[in-house]
Amino acid sequence: MRLFAAVLPPEAAVDELDRRVRRLRELPGAGRLRWTGRTGWHFTLAFYGEVPDPVLPGLCERLARAARRHEPVPLRLKGGGRFADRVVWAGAEGGLPALRRLADSAAAAARRAGVEMAGHRAYTPHLTVARNRAEALDVGPFVEGLADFEGSAWTVRELALVRSRLPASGVAGEQPRYETVAAWPLGR
Repeated sequence: MRLFAAVLPPEAAVDELDRRVRRLRELPGAGRLRWTGRTGWHFTLAFYGEVPDPVLPGLCERLARAARRHEPVPLRLKGGGRFADRVVWAGAEGGLPALRRLADSAAAAARRAGVEMAGHRAYTPHLTVARNRAEALDVGPFVEGLADFEGSAWTVRELALVRSRLPASGVAGEQPRYETVAAWPLGR
């Protein structure tokens, strides 16, 4: 299974971001971006890639332990940013150091369970809203359109293990499908 650890925002936070993203999709050049759907909005903490079935029970056990060691985290969606001109994302505000520690624990849990982790980079809390399909498109206006965005505060209360099913149809623009495999409460 293709898996990752994530924080899933509540529906109210997704609704608030969706209203802003609909406005971004009206900007010039928006049709040249591949917009992620609401069902794909999450904060990836650690990406595991293909995890062999025999490794899954150990991974789940270690993620459950990691979740118990972290207290709930206050968070809100706020602002935005980009990774070069390739990705446009919504940012976060609140317990970011705690979220980074949770991401580090999710990565460590996988390594200890035997998951082959690709190069680890510093965690930047973000929720991807669009990917650039065009070589010469400046995503700056889309990032600027998120600059003053501030969603309502909420509390991260669980760590989720999510399965990503890549599109198999070959239809342009089809999104991956995400399914929560397991989730563990924080701090219990």
